[in-house]
Amino acid sequence: MPRILLIDDDEHLAAPLAAYFARFDFVLDSATRPSQGLARLRASAYDAAILDVMLPEMDGFALCREIRKESDIPIVMLTARGDVMDRVVGLELGADDYLPKPFEPRELVARVQTILRRRRNGAPTSREQRRVFQDLVIDLETREVLRQGERLELTGTEFELLAMLAAEPGKVFSRDDILNRLRGHEAELYTRAVDIVVSRLRRKLEPLDCIKTLRNAGYTLAVGKAEAP
Repeated sequence: MPRILLIDDDEHLAAPLAAYFARFDFVLDSATRPSQGLARLRASAYDAAILDVMLPEMDGFALCREIRKESDIPIVMLTARGDVMDRVVGLELGADDYLPKPFEPRELVARVQTILRRRRNGAPTSREQRRVFQDLVIDLETREVLRQGERLELTGTEFELLAMLAAEPGKVFSRDDILNRLRGHEAELYTRAVDIVVSRLRRKLEPLDCIKTLRNAGYTLAVGKAEAP
């Protein structure tokens, strides 16, 4: 049964939300302070985390940054309604999805189900579990990426994007292709979100310059043909 950690200082939110999540076979634990949430994440295995932006001790952005230093656990950010910048900043820091407050519990469950399904579907379904390029190795089973022999720390969304591009090197994937894989919600914002994730991934792959932009077309992985593992 998947375990989810909610970090939100609204003490009246956790109990009814946990009861609702239980209807979908999720265990929802909660913490009201970032320090408590970090301690729980370090002590137990969670499948995803839900972070409120407005928190004591540190805001949700700083908390997301701290989590990303240690883990690629899927993260959903809860943001103020209509505050696009909150969502953009959260995505830039490595969040996998966002949901404006106030929200419907069913939609939050759906968001969590989607990012967990996306991660499961990222597992290899054939004997090809490693994609080896010049200076770049992608292991689909362990979700490990090596750049010039150095292990990269990628978020779940960054890994899924790289795996998608690496599945067919040279193929141009449009933003719609990527959105369908990464599951967008608001078209205008998520067009920007694709650019954000690509930009983050490019920075982490430096000095490799292997993700190319084709204007008005999309993105492609410009590397040689993968060698057999």
